[in-house]
Amino acid sequence: MVNYWIVGAVAIASVCWAEIIRDFYHVVSHYWAPLQKLHTWHHRVFRPNLTPVSETIYKQAHWRHDVPEAAAMMVLGLLLWVVAYFGLPEYHWGAAAGCIYTLGFLLSAIARACGIKGADELTDITHQPGDFLTPPGKWLVNKPYHWRHHFDNQNAYYCGTFTLIDKLMGTALSLKGKTVAVTGASGTLGRSLLKHLHKAGAKAIALTSGNEEITLDVDGENLPVKTVTWQAGQEADLALFLEKIDILVINHGINVHGERTGEAIANSYEINTFSAWRLMELFFLTVRTNENIACKEVWINTSEAEVIPAVSPLYELSKRALGDLVTLRRLDAPCIVRKLILGPFKSNLNPIGIMSPDWVAQQIVQQAKADARNIIVTINPLTFIVFPVKEFFVSLYFQIFSRKAIPEIKAAVASEKSSVESKIN
Repeated sequence: MVNYWIVGAVAIASVCWAEIIRDFYHVVSHYWAPLQKLHTWHHRVFRPNLTPVSETIYKQAHWRHDVPEAAAMMVLGLLLWVVAYFGLPEYHWGAAAGCIYTLGFLLSAIARACGIKGADELTDITHQPGDFLTPPGKWLVNKPYHWRHHFDNQNAYYCGTFTLIDKLMGTALSLKGKTVAVTGASGTLGRSLLKHLHKAGAKAIALTSGNEEITLDVDGENLPVKTVTWQAGQEADLALFLEKIDILVINHGINVHGERTGEAIANSYEINTFSAWRLMELFFLTVRTNENIACKEVWINTSEAEVIPAVSPLYELSKRALGDLVTLRRLDAPCIVRKLILGPFKSNLNPIGIMSPDWVAQQIVQQAKADARNIIVTINPLTFIVFPVKEFFVSLYFQIFSRKAIPEIKAAVASEKSSVESKIN
């Protein structure tokens, strides 16, 4: 008796196999000269607004890249079918799903190459001009995600449908050439983040409340970092500065440990919660163009204290409040928002921390390049279980019992920007 669950599993595997071949064909096309020569046409086709520079080049690009790519998918898909025929004779026809799936790519590529009217609009979705309606996709490639492959870094963002291969390769986010500002830059983690961002090719900028110019020790070399001084409560002063920032890392904070005075409560919430929230909102106002939507990001250190005790009640309360605000606002955020869920690392705020801040910073950058939206770095295995569950249900609760904020954001941008500029002037 045929087990249709096994047939279904073989069918799904064959489709995944087709996508893996597609993505690796794309990667090889960037490094192996014979395919690179053909693939170059694909990168000659589009202007930044995704309109083709020429109908002739558009057609040739499909003959030279898309059609051979789909042909390679078909050949290796048939090979998988042959393997299934001998290895799973009762279920081999499930592998036909991958071939049928690939046939759709092949026929649509030929249709575009022949210039059949409407074929591009129906089958070339990630290259259609128009406004970006959402940030880059997390698991599925959408238009903003693929736009970055053309106009941010051609040696990243390789995936065609699913983003898994980019995540595994660390090419789901390119930091090369990005301008990244880090608050709390004079702290232990802040300096380590600046160092590893610099090593990843980013243009790192230090945001600090101190007067000292930040320098980094990178492989024994002392490097000065552009340092901008600001104070919590004066976030509006950074409005024009944030216009030029690609990625804002909100990392500043305070830990009053066992204090519970009124002043300690006020300081904890002002610095840990509301200052970070104001910076995030201010940064959102800078996300206006398609390029901003595709490339701008904000990373926020909400801490493991969101879900795990930190032996500091006010630190926990203020960080949990920040975490919930970020969860609420990123439902409608105009750009990617990443949470940094960090366990106890040794710093001035936590002198008994266990983890090395340099290792923590390295893990943050590594996970960001794999496009983790919740970056968890800790030695506590419970956090890897508790936090995703908490985040899922809190996010679901917010989606059910709050209204979509996109119309309000668009309506308020002009007035809020005017208000910010009046404070600056």
